[in-house]
Amino acid sequence: MSPPTRLDPRDWSSHSPYVHPPYRSTVLRGPTKPLVPVPAALAVRGAPVYGHDRIAPIDHDLTRNAVRNGAPLGERIIVTGRVLDEGGRPVPHTLVEIWQANAAGRYIHKVDQHDAPIDPNFLGAGRCLTDADGRYRFLTVKPGAYPWGNHPNAWRPNHIHFSLFGQWFASRLVTQMYFPGDPLLALDPIFQGTPAGARDRLVSRLDLDVTEAGFALGYVFDIVLRGARSTPMEA
Repeated sequence: MSPPTRLDPRDWSSHSPYVHPPYRSTVLRGPTKPLVPVPAALAVRGAPVYGHDRIAPIDHDLTRNAVRNGAPLGERIIVTGRVLDEGGRPVPHTLVEIWQANAAGRYIHKVDQHDAPIDPNFLGAGRCLTDADGRYRFLTVKPGAYPWGNHPNAWRPNHIHFSLFGQWFASRLVTQMYFPGDPLLALDPIFQGTPAGARDRLVSRLDLDVTEAGFALGYVFDIVLRGARSTPMEA
């Protein structure tokens, strides 16, 4: 019998280091000490943090899940896609969470002191489960760019954060989705810190089949969990 082989081995030498000085936060967050072994019991704990049974019917709709006095301000968009494994097979029943700035480029968080208005009708967070075909769908507003102090006149491109939980507590992928044609991508150290051949996997595509006429533009963002074409994880 032939020895097992790995399909599409990843070229780790093409990846940026965990500590990437142009992206200043990595200097604080990048690992500087050896890995700490995790007890096996924690690695196989069979429950995501929030639990699938707690998902409400409108958790996926960020235009309604925090409404108090009206709809949130901004351009409505639909964000959808499929969660796939390394063979292109759908991964059903995956917990997908997103969080983002509002249309003015501000998060509802005490740390965010950007001089932009807070939208009282927009929480900026949502979640859903993938269906039998591995598909998820969110209705939200397009997030605004915002300054982040990494370097002089530094602005983050429009983006949405994604977190995916697998079947086990320790299986989690965190990444960011960007929008096509954003001129800030060429200036952003986080995006540029991704290997050149993988950057396109972080950019969604406009899809008129997903768009709802007269209501919201549609963007498709597929997420591949493993393999040579995997979606880059957030540093």
